Amino acid sequence: MSRAVIENFYAAFARLDGAAMKAAYADNATFEDPAFRLQGKERVGGMWTMLTETIRAKGQDVWKLEVSAITDSTAHWEPTYRFSATGRMVHNIIDARFVFDNDGKIVEHVDHFDFWRWSRQALGPAGLFLGWSPMLRKKVQATASRNLESFLAKRQK
Repeated sequence: MSRAVIENFYAAFARLDGAAMKAAYADNATFEDPAFRLQGKERVGGMWTMLTETIRAKGQDVWKLEVSAITDSTAHWEPTYRFSATGRMVHNIIDARFVFDNDGKIVEHVDHFDFWRWSRQALGPAGLFLGWSPMLRKKVQATASRNLESFLAKRQK
């Protein structure tokens, strides 16, 4: 069952269906990657909805998702997309780990990727020279958090 949930989750992502991605999470879900640390289905699902809507609006022409090595608790995925803040192309390489509840909902989702590699692509020279530093990572996290808060606030109106 867990493997099918992961397969359906990434199939929804491939078609940019944030609502279907959100539906895969339990109410008490957590998500973590180098840019986000989120708690609760609303925030986690909101992040995926924000990302899918942004891709649909500003980069669907170049969007590509390859998923492989799916098990009952892990997946390897490689998205190619235009980073909306800079317009730069990114090919990220991500390993995901999942924990499920008894109902087959995701309660924990952790994505691992090389932040320096990502920042060089997404941010250009700033990422090249500062992508290894905690300072840039904190700045990216703060910006991502502000963007999500703004997105969620607009959706509540």
